[in-house]
Amino acid sequence: MIYPWHLYLMSAMYFFAGIMHFIKPKAYLRIMPRYLPNHKLLVFLSGLAEIILAIGLCFEETKDLAIFGIIAMLAVFLLVHFYMLTGKKAAAGIPVWVLVFRIPLQFVLMFWALWYLQF
Repeated sequence: MIYPWHLYLMSAMYFFAGIMHFIKPKAYLRIMPRYLPNHKLLVFLSGLAEIILAIGLCFEETKDLAIFGIIAMLAVFLLVHFYMLTGKKAAAGIPVWVLVFRIPLQFVLMFWALWYLQF
């Protein structure tokens, strides 16, 4: 089945984000909440999850499962977004307005993914 171009855009976006976990792991390690264990492993696993889910979006057999996986992943990533609002060090130099904007953006991304269940 051929999907709309914007589904492939979503796939490319998550694939790129996943690859960045391996290219620039320090950027992700800086924003990991202190209360989570084994930061390096979590950065590696979240990058791998993004890559696998991005690929899963492209196949009819796995698209719906990948969509639910992306929604779950975005929900978990909210932990990081809220953590980054707890202080200057946690914010990693990102302006507060950007950090606040990212929270509703997560829900927009969830809705975007959910929208593809109709195809």
